[in-house]
Amino acid sequence: MKINPDFRSFNKEIKRSGDFSIQQAQEKSFSDLLGQQEEKSNQEQLQKMLNQVQEQGERLLRTMSIRELRAYKRLIQQFLEETARRGVGIKDTMGMDRRGRGKKYKLLNEIDGHLLQMADDLLVQEQGRVELLHHIGEIKGLLINFFY
Repeated sequence: MKINPDFRSFNKEIKRSGDFSIQQAQEKSFSDLLGQQEEKSNQEQLQKMLNQVQEQGERLLRTMSIRELRAYKRLIQQFLEETARRGVGIKDTMGMDRRGRGKKYKLLNEIDGHLLQMADDLLVQEQGRVELLHHIGEIKGLLINFFY
């Protein structure tokens, strides 16, 4: 019987495929990569919204018009709603009261402290403008009460 000199052992190829599977396990899965990209996109969007609020605040200080005031209030409201929606989650839990009866509780979980900190920083930076909005809102309410 003659042995074929071109015959190769598949042993090396098996080792390579084994190394490849280890490499795949070490790499991040597609869902992890997708989650990271989504988080990055969300952060960029929130940063863009924060910049819009600050720019609108500067315009409001320069012009002091009703149109700029409305736009500023709308941007602040959108930013705070978005950060609250992404930064806090509601969880329903069951518990017992003092008498042993079942009771349903809603717990707020802080999902992303960074988002909530960003919202707090915005409120601190824009404190003077927010107070101005409060006073303007009070005056508007008084005028509406006066006319009706």
